Amino acid sequence: MIIALDGSSVDGPAYTAVVNLARRSPVWLDDTVSAWSAYGLVLFAVLMAVGWWHARRVGATASVTALAVPFVVVAAFGVDAVLKLLVREDRPCQSLRVTTLETCPAPGDWSFPSNHAAIAAAAAVALLFVSRRLGAVAVVAACAMAASRVWVGAHYPHDVLAGVVVGALAAFLVMSALRRRAEAAALRLAATRLRPLLVVS
Repeated sequence: MIIALDGSSVDGPAYTAVVNLARRSPVWLDDTVSAWSAYGLVLFAVLMAVGWWHARRVGATASVTALAVPFVVVAAFGVDAVLKLLVREDRPCQSLRVTTLETCPAPGDWSFPSNHAAIAAAAAVALLFVSRRLGAVAVVAACAMAASRVWVGAHYPHDVLAGVVVGALAAFLVMSALRRRAEAAALRLAATRLRPLLVVS
């Protein structure tokens, strides 16, 4: 038997209040939030592609920075996944036995930290290094993603907060380190077959 943590003592009442509010809300609102919670990460992929496309017109160094964003997001997801395995916190819908908009995951699908929040926050912070405008859009979208995961009942508030911190911190550290080496990397890559990915011919 796997021993799992019960996070309801941290902010269970706040979680329950949000879930109950969701149950009393209009169907159109719940459907919109549920759709965003399930598919909203696609927007971050689109923003990454747009950032890279515009970076090619700026120069090879900007392109290297933009191309690094998806790898940084994957790295942040990896850190988040490791923390999940270490903490092993049960989903709130299992601990509190409440009815939620999203189907309650099976036992062993740990709750802390939130993968969705970590991915969204990592993408937002990394995109700020590419474009302040795209990054600002991504920051708003990341906040909406974090909130939606509580609304649909998938996570406690502390799960999404931790996910945001993990994703944002991982992205900031990696992108800051990359920024000091981006120019050198661009010079090397520009001399290879990858040149079309870096600059507009």
